[in-house]
Amino acid sequence: MVGLGAIIGSGWLFASQKAANLAGPAAIIAWIIGGAAITFIALVYAEMGAMLPVAGGLVRYPQYSHGNFVGYIMGFACITAYSTVIAIEAEAVVQYMSAYIPPLYVHNAMTLAGWLVTLLFIVLFFLLNYFSVRIFAKVNTIVTLLKFITPLLVVFVFFTRFHAANFHFGGGFAPFGLSGIFSAVSSGGVVFAFLGFRIAVDLGGEAKNPGRDVPLSIIIGLAIGIVLFALLQTCFVGALTPASLSKGWGHFGFKAPFADLALLLGFTWLAPVLFADALISPAGTGNIFTASTARLILVQANNGLWWNIFRGIDEKSGVPRAALWLTLILSIIWTAPFPSWNQLVGLVSGAVVFTYMVGPVSVLAFRTTAADMHRPLPLKGLPVIALAAFIVGTLLIYWNGWETDWVVVTVDLCSLVLYAYFMVAHENLRKDLGKNIRAGIWLVAYMLFLLAVSYAGSRRFGGHNLIKYPEDLLVVVIGAIGFFFWGLASAFVTPEIEAALLAQEKSEKVLAEQLHEEVTVQPVGGL
Repeated sequence: MVGLGAIIGSGWLFASQKAANLAGPAAIIAWIIGGAAITFIALVYAEMGAMLPVAGGLVRYPQYSHGNFVGYIMGFACITAYSTVIAIEAEAVVQYMSAYIPPLYVHNAMTLAGWLVTLLFIVLFFLLNYFSVRIFAKVNTIVTLLKFITPLLVVFVFFTRFHAANFHFGGGFAPFGLSGIFSAVSSGGVVFAFLGFRIAVDLGGEAKNPGRDVPLSIIIGLAIGIVLFALLQTCFVGALTPASLSKGWGHFGFKAPFADLALLLGFTWLAPVLFADALISPAGTGNIFTASTARLILVQANNGLWWNIFRGIDEKSGVPRAALWLTLILSIIWTAPFPSWNQLVGLVSGAVVFTYMVGPVSVLAFRTTAADMHRPLPLKGLPVIALAAFIVGTLLIYWNGWETDWVVVTVDLCSLVLYAYFMVAHENLRKDLGKNIRAGIWLVAYMLFLLAVSYAGSRRFGGHNLIKYPEDLLVVVIGAIGFFFWGLASAFVTPEIEAALLAQEKSEKVLAEQLHEEVTVQPVGGL
């Protein structure tokens, strides 16, 4: 429910329209490409999530494979990215609310009143997580069931007003070509809609049977999401009226896409259901990402790469409350200066996709540095899957465009100043400092490569056209392959992975002793 609940958020409410604006009817292909791309990455995390089910796995895996320098960079990136998701989900709720409370949005921009309501939702997410882990889990399960039913209802109802001619309107099935499809994947909300699959990894340390449940959560949640989103996109395009399309695919825009279209089609009974779900779906996802962000901050602090005040869990509630307070502050910061969902989705997608990038390198490195570790879900053909995941992730970042990429990468690069501070503040972190930094040079170079290729790339993806299309895609792919193998060669046997191996050996020894004791006290035959 956590995996599926994180996937079905504001993405389904807005992305069908945004993707259609960028790709026309071919937005359906964008969902298939986006789903396939994320599947490669998801398989990587399914193996690691089953093998190392730890709280805040997104922060720990890079540190296990490449040391604290890479672990810090990816931890900072994860905290930044996840806290932006909380902000965009709260804003999604308010944007839909503005359809029946107009003062919240004026001229497609959030007003001060809208911002204050956004803050109220962020505080609500905070409070649902603050008091108890059990309260969070129960609320999430109920909310996920409710918000899964509504999009299914929309699919059935909208298919009754299906216009096949829409799929050939205004330039054919793909009026903006392949580049339009790629843009829809990265900045049209397609990738954003799938970002929740990794929440199961973040909360894996709290699962009863993580070796089974973490990969199942990832794979089943993602599979359901791909089918559901493709159906929603198909019925949305097919249900659009001729008046809606009169100015072309790139020029129509509903404030509350599915609800406004339902009213236009005469389904007045459905609109209130959609407005209610527009409150539930984003709020449910915002609630989940609030829990996950706090745990990432906790892990970063426990690793010594964040301030000590954010360490520890409240014994009574089981919640990392200090980390939760910082989560609240960060998510509020990202709401300024009152951006809309469409303005923020590209930035959030780029920030989160960047956090995927070390995973494919780490999982293959573990086959060497932790060869003896038990793997409940060993992937066949892992070298191919991991390389494909890294290439796909790099392309997703590039397709986001220069305006988004320079912000995401620059923020993460500037965070290295904090890393230097923590090295000075904590003497124990300076042990093997040279080895840790050498293991992370490839990642810094990769970030600089992303900046350079985004700037020089074709105009189709917001670049300065120094590298023409489609040669720019070839440059990105070749660069990704080079950095993947450089990153793989930079991995080493870290103290963290040694400790994990030792802990697993002790656990297996204790289990074997318990089984032996149970066998020796059983009666034999009829005696």
